[in-house]
Amino acid sequence: MPWESIKLNSGYYIPSIGFGTWKTGNGQGPIDQVKQALGNGFTHIDTAQAYKNEKETGDALKETGLSRSDVYVTTKYSGTNGLDIQTSIKNSLNSLGISDVDLYLVHSPRLAVPDIPTCWAQMEKVNEDGLAKSIGISNFGVQHMETLLASAKVKPAVNQILLHPYVYRRQKPILEYAAKNGIIIEAYSALIPITQLPGGPLDKPLNEIAAKFGATTEQILMAWTKAKGAVVVTSSSKKARLQGYIEAGDITLSPEDIAAIDAAGALGEEKPV
Repeated sequence: MPWESIKLNSGYYIPSIGFGTWKTGNGQGPIDQVKQALGNGFTHIDTAQAYKNEKETGDALKETGLSRSDVYVTTKYSGTNGLDIQTSIKNSLNSLGISDVDLYLVHSPRLAVPDIPTCWAQMEKVNEDGLAKSIGISNFGVQHMETLLASAKVKPAVNQILLHPYVYRRQKPILEYAAKNGIIIEAYSALIPITQLPGGPLDKPLNEIAAKFGATTEQILMAWTKAKGAVVVTSSSKKARLQGYIEAGDITLSPEDIAAIDAAGALGEEKPV
């Protein structure tokens, strides 16, 4: 079965593909897009305080008529308006119209004020209070994770990071450290090599592998991300693309396919900004 759920260290399961509301905007647009995603195979919605569309996400959840247990909901503490974690999660739940989220993330290590241990203790309280079934982090590097784990009572369930072949080599230590510590990686912006960086070394192997599978290059990038053990968070306003993303779960790349993509990714390695 495509996109099987992955067991987190919290004991809960996360769907291995999610629809992200990062660039869906505000108003009716994100409502329609979330409803469209839920109607086309997605069961995991990923939003955040900073995206300013938690209310729209909640409206979409309500309008679908789906039961709460049918949809996995992730949101993030983004430090919006300088509000603390306890206030932020309650505001997020109010906007979403639900009593708890499945996953609550610290959006960035720079939000860990005054420090990572203090911030994480507040996240653990959110978990303890039953406001989030699982808690995690986003954009944390190895040193950030080491600092967090040194004092954590509850391990982060996930670390959501930028991941695609052009950044794989520099992100690999994060993947390895997370794996060693039972933390699942979530990948955002997996399609950047196609959407923002076309014409690079990846074009040839992606096109060749896509032709072999009768698939799109987008689907191959998603299959590559899945092969790295990561949960994919993606988005599109196009129904056909969403359906294609779901179908990508059926693609199993060979070790040779993965190696070819890794090698091309290293050749066009994207340098940190």
